[in-house]
Amino acid sequence: MVDPLYAWWAQQLVLCDWAFEPEPVKVEADVAASRLKALGVTERGELGWRLIEAFGIDSPDPAGLLAALELIALAGSAGWLPESRVRDWALRLADEITSQYASLDAWHEALRHAKRAEGWVRGDDMFAEACDALAVLEHEGEGIVWDRITEWVAGRSKALALWPEAPEERAWRLRAAFAPVLASPAGAADWPEAKVWLLEYWQLESREELLQSLLWLAGQGHRQGWDLDATRLLASDGSARQGWLESLAGSERGYGKLMLTLVEQGEPLEWAAWDWLRLVDLAWAGACVGWLDETEARDFATHGADLIQRRYSDWSAVARGYQRGRSLFEGRNRLMDMRADWELLLQSPVSPWRLPLQELLVEEVRAASRHAISAWRRTPRHWVLALASVREPELGTRQGPPMAVTAERRNDALRYLDETLGLHPDEGVEALSRYWLPAQAHHLNQLAADAAHEALPQASTPFGRPDAADLAVLVSLRQGSRHAATIHMAEKYAFYLQMAMDSESFDPVALESLAEALRGSLCRFYPDIRRLLEAWAQWESLLPEGEHPPLVAEIRWHLEDPGSPFHWLDWKSSEWQEPGPRPTLSRFTAMSLVGPLNSAAWSEPHVESAREAVSIREWIDGHYGLHGELELIEFLDFLLEAGDRQEYQINYAPYTLNAQRLASEIAMLESGDCSEEDRTHLLRLRRVRDNEDGCNELDMTAWDLAQLVDLAIAGRQLGWLDAAAFSIILERAHALAAAHYSGWEAYAQGLYAGFSFFMGETPEREAFLASFRQALVAWLSGAPPLAGPWASLDFPGARPRHWAPLHIDTLPGDGRTLH
Repeated sequence: MVDPLYAWWAQQLVLCDWAFEPEPVKVEADVAASRLKALGVTERGELGWRLIEAFGIDSPDPAGLLAALELIALAGSAGWLPESRVRDWALRLADEITSQYASLDAWHEALRHAKRAEGWVRGDDMFAEACDALAVLEHEGEGIVWDRITEWVAGRSKALALWPEAPEERAWRLRAAFAPVLASPAGAADWPEAKVWLLEYWQLESREELLQSLLWLAGQGHRQGWDLDATRLLASDGSARQGWLESLAGSERGYGKLMLTLVEQGEPLEWAAWDWLRLVDLAWAGACVGWLDETEARDFATHGADLIQRRYSDWSAVARGYQRGRSLFEGRNRLMDMRADWELLLQSPVSPWRLPLQELLVEEVRAASRHAISAWRRTPRHWVLALASVREPELGTRQGPPMAVTAERRNDALRYLDETLGLHPDEGVEALSRYWLPAQAHHLNQLAADAAHEALPQASTPFGRPDAADLAVLVSLRQGSRHAATIHMAEKYAFYLQMAMDSESFDPVALESLAEALRGSLCRFYPDIRRLLEAWAQWESLLPEGEHPPLVAEIRWHLEDPGSPFHWLDWKSSEWQEPGPRPTLSRFTAMSLVGPLNSAAWSEPHVESAREAVSIREWIDGHYGLHGELELIEFLDFLLEAGDRQEYQINYAPYTLNAQRLASEIAMLESGDCSEEDRTHLLRLRRVRDNEDGCNELDMTAWDLAQLVDLAIAGRQLGWLDAAAFSIILERAHALAAAHYSGWEAYAQGLYAGFSFFMGETPEREAFLASFRQALVAWLSGAPPLAGPWASLDFPGARPRHWAPLHIDTLPGDGRTLH
């Protein structure tokens, strides 16, 4: 039985100098491919454009419609399209032609007019003879006459699948921004030059590099830097904006000028489509060269569609967003070219974008894509990368399969670890535990809870008041009371961990275990990624890092961008094991007895490497003359039982009862030459005479306790004290403090009195004392918050006075913890 569509189609192909053949798609495949190439159609994307162009926008070009009939016949013969797609396009073309032209004569006249416009004259080819032959058949009622095909097409052209229609294929419609996808899966014939393009424009030479670029486009792309620039410019005045422009390198001035124009003209500052449409295009290229299988490429394309649907309401918004991004990338305004660049795709009756944007995906396909994208970031390493990339955005290009770092990057990482952290590969992975600071998180949580209830320590201390600015920072911590503070230190730990990974000088298996522990801890302390990022942004705004600008804008970008890697991490809490030990509250309190004699001990000490041990031994030897485990233990017992306080009680306290004897002793020592020992004795007698810093009235046990804890920590770091021995020392120190003092203020006064009284002769005495007083003010008041932990801790044996934090990242043994 004759197929009316194919028979009519074959008749029209005679106008293209074809011999009449009832089956238009029976040309030999290699002949058809050669003919397509001769017509300038070397791949299916170009074919898609030719078909769309044939229909135009307002009125189709008759010559283009005829050419499209030939192209579809050749594409079907070459095997470029499935038979159903070929037939639907032929039917759509037949419907367009018969609806535009009431008769064969009108169709032929339109073709003649179009050809004359192209420079054709009668007799140039066989076209006129073909028209005459078809007209004879039409008038004699032979073949498929115009009325018959018009009637036959009318009832069959409503639901045609001109583009991939399967739910899992629809995302490929987005690629029409570059070249329409007529059929999938992709193959080499779709883009013969794809591998050259990947190398030339993307510098990609492997599947692994492609995957990293795809995940970068989805998760960060160019939009992050542009978004952050726009945010800062919106908050800047004219002079600051001009200063920003002048700070750009010459090659970036075009970008800068255009960005300022967009900001000042009130243009929507949105350009994510630039990244997400290119994500789809790059996925297609990967499939064409065989670096992605069909499912992988489709999942990435669907991910691009998913992100676009979450950001844009319609195709027009997508196009304009892409055009803005392209303008910024090229450094020149392409918004004036919107109509020329996008009109055909947005308005053509056969555009793949005729399907409403929000109908592009079905939920099942979307869910499968989300699962696949999360799978690419499932390893704990991606948690470390995501956290570290907020400080160093370049790390966002390394998502996906792990790849060896460059020698330059490896050396930079080693230099950072050495110069910034003093961390060296020979110390082993265990040394990283010193940067996991759970006690610091507890301290901040407690300060925030107390600030929220106006229960902070008194700002006035026996040693003075903190600076107003530091006090304001402390009071502002009330804003963090609803956010667990672990992320404030964990993100820094993640950055250090990333540097250790990049150095390629530590055990990779052990580093992976630490990354898993980091993930587990954060999943335990925060219910979801949004709460984690909100907490991070809040604490970053409250406690910015010194001279570096706060990262609040960067964190909020990740919070708001749906493609950010944070939203695609594997959020699960495995068996909870932190990257470093978590001290109990009583142990932390005992370690804090060291006060400002040393930096705050925010974590449990561990046995240090041989390299670090050298400097610790030198310190112990230089200050205390101790040379080994036995000497240290003996001296620690001495500090607990007697210490410097006993020397005061035996050698100096009696003088407070006999001022005349004290004056005589001082006069005698001042009258002649003194040995170093006598000179020290004279200095202390004078301090007793003057009751300097309350030495005759205050209990100086705190001075011995601070030295005890300081030395015990050093002994633990050297391995001279094992864990059990160190615990016993801390317990005894805790008990001794409780027996001698009622609170931190009394302890601080005793510590300062001992520090002052037992200080040797030095011209820098007043500077040392002033510095120590300032440190005591900070430790007692909590301003600045990270100076020391006394403001958040109850003194040993004292009644609890602090409010309960609202989080579980507090230290074990805290009876006020809310779970």
